[in-house]
Amino acid sequence: MTEIPEEAIVEERFLAASGPGGQNVNKVATAVQLRVNVYKLGLPLYAYQKLKQLAGSKMTLNGELVITARKFRTQDANRTDARERLAELVTESFQRDARRIKTKPSKNAKARRVDEKKGRSAVKAGRGKVRID
Repeated sequence: MTEIPEEAIVEERFLAASGPGGQNVNKVATAVQLRVNVYKLGLPLYAYQKLKQLAGSKMTLNGELVITARKFRTQDANRTDARERLAELVTESFQRDARRIKTKPSKNAKARRVDEKKGRSAVKAGRGKVRID
């Protein structure tokens, strides 16, 4: 799913970009802030959960995904960049993680670990204050 439905896009606002650029940055609003309603994307539950995890702080409590693009000098290029980034996020959300297979350490591995801990403990105990008897 790389095509984003237009009804899912809540708002597309143009902002003044930050950073270097002199007078052009101050007078031209080229950065794009794209707000998308995630519920209107029609994602299955597993994809929605993965999208929420991938988005992190870009997702609001209302279920809106906020993407800000300010890489380029023109509105059109930034608008395209924002929509491409949204499409990448949605595409990546459809990829399921591999199921984890639980494993246990062997008895020998546990014994080695305890022996190493005892050895380190002895080394550290030897670093204490020297007492004269």
